[in-house]
Amino acid sequence: MKKIAFIISLLFSINLIAQNDELELNQVVDSIEVDESIKRISLGLKIGIPNIIGGAVEGVLPILGNRIAPYFNISSFDLDVENVTAGLSYTEFGSKFYFGNKGKGFFVGVGSSKFASTLDFKDLSLDFGETGTGSVDLNVNTFIIKLGAKTGGRIYFNFELGYGIGSIPEELKFNATSTTGKTQSTTEEIPNIPGVNPGGGILIGNVGFGISF
Repeated sequence: MKKIAFIISLLFSINLIAQNDELELNQVVDSIEVDESIKRISLGLKIGIPNIIGGAVEGVLPILGNRIAPYFNISSFDLDVENVTAGLSYTEFGSKFYFGNKGKGFFVGVGSSKFASTLDFKDLSLDFGETGTGSVDLNVNTFIIKLGAKTGGRIYFNFELGYGIGSIPEELKFNATSTTGKTQSTTEEIPNIPGVNPGGGILIGNVGFGISF
């Protein structure tokens, strides 16, 4: 009889524990807001500096009231500045924090960017009376802080303004080669690349548009 009572008590306790675990699980699920009216994924284009024009993707997570949105931006382009041809690429990733709970409106963003470029100099004046050419890489990593706003709906628009904190040299040293094959070590200033601040960081300013679903 005691064994039967023990088994009944054990089964009753297990049932209570299971109900309690289920209640806690439901509370956790309920704490994650899943609003089907919110557009979770956004794909689009951004136009501005330093990216010029590039692609953008963003995903709004159903946590913290739909306020967290990881993002990734990428662009690649060529630019002719003065006597320099620049092959540039820009990538940026991070996360936005929306002040509202619908994955839209005003936000603050933090992230990391990589600005990679190959600068091809031409018509360089060399010490021995000849002109020459030369190339050098400029790679910069920055920590991004920005503010912006994004509209809702199937078609969205957004704008951003921020700064990439990093260290950009004011001059670059490399070897130049003349038309006769002579070489010389030379130092040149960084050309005027939009958004790039020699001796400082990178200015960020762009507008964007795309689709959300």
